[in-house]
Amino acid sequence: MKCRFCGNELKQEFIDLVNSPPSNSYLTKEQLNEPEIFYPLKVYVCEECFLVQIDEYKKSQEIFDKDYAYFSSYSLTWLKHSKEYADMITERLGLNKDSLVVEIASNDGYLLQYFKEKNIPVLGIEPASNTAQVAKEKGIETIERLFYDDLAEELIRDGKSADLIVGNNVLAHNPYINKFVSGLKILLKPQGVITMEFPHFMQLVSHNQFDTIYHEHFSYLSFTTVKKIFEAHGLELFDVEELPTHGGSLRIYAKHAEDNSKPISNRVYELFYREDKVGIKNLDYYKNFQDKANKIKHDLLTFLTEQKQCGKKVVAYGAAAKGNTLINYCGIKKDLVEFVVDASPHKRGKFLPGSHIPIVNEERIKEEKPDYVLILPWNIREEIMKQLNYIRDWGGKFVVAIPKMEIID
Repeated sequence: MKCRFCGNELKQEFIDLVNSPPSNSYLTKEQLNEPEIFYPLKVYVCEECFLVQIDEYKKSQEIFDKDYAYFSSYSLTWLKHSKEYADMITERLGLNKDSLVVEIASNDGYLLQYFKEKNIPVLGIEPASNTAQVAKEKGIETIERLFYDDLAEELIRDGKSADLIVGNNVLAHNPYINKFVSGLKILLKPQGVITMEFPHFMQLVSHNQFDTIYHEHFSYLSFTTVKKIFEAHGLELFDVEELPTHGGSLRIYAKHAEDNSKPISNRVYELFYREDKVGIKNLDYYKNFQDKANKIKHDLLTFLTEQKQCGKKVVAYGAAAKGNTLINYCGIKKDLVEFVVDASPHKRGKFLPGSHIPIVNEERIKEEKPDYVLILPWNIREEIMKQLNYIRDWGGKFVVAIPKMEIID
């Protein structure tokens, strides 16, 4: 395997989560009797550019197909985050009816709807037809394609260029990151702005977030490496924000390198320095992460088996991709976690890949009155605990496993 950015041969292993089915490949009842494909989930770090990455074991076009299971609008926390961003960036850039906002991986229109409300022209690019259809029903023009430089060229020929290009949690999802970033360069107006949000690799390491590793995430991004990738394609990072979303994310701001109208923020220099100080460009930084993941695995399995032996009932909340990584790496089945609740009707009635734990309606919690609810999407734990606060009426408790095993009364 060669580095998807610089082409260097990859030898340094970061973590090996063995084998797992794709995290969003939820199963129907009929599929439970069919063979299930598990792919390697081994992560490497490039010794030249320090891009952390997995191979494209399952093709991206197969992952983001017509039955893609993730709909962004089912998280109230994420909707609030998106509206606040739309309000902020509209004011900061002075966007209006003559502007064009393009979102790559626009999903179900969760973000572009807020620009549309302001009468700002929008265009969504979304390869999954089922989520794209929901966006279209909201009146959002959507192209059902993966975004690369070829599509950018087509849009330019059609007279479309962007004042703002947005990409939330898509930069890490690209097996061809060079073609993706070169496409951004092509599509952006001379004084336009790109913002990209993605989980910050430094947070992944410091908070043991190994469950954010799955086949959809081809790359795990530090600010240092992203800066290098963008610069290689004639784009310059001029600002950066650190966000609490997804356990700690970055929002980068990019412009054409030749655009001198935007000064470089001190935050760019400060974060670049901080990453250098923790050792981002030193291979020692990437060692021993396997041991941290193994400790979480052993602590969670010990807790679950002890509860089973005591006759206690444990269920889970949130059929999230990160939860599937955790469950499959730990080898958890429905004998230890009886069911998982999810707010999305697109997941309910199906089964988690690998573990085959059933996905059910929240009413099951009220009926079964479990002793513990294991929160799988720990990044929105406060939202979930507020929503399920009633479990405390019968003495129920919450559990999270990341960044460490914790029981919350």
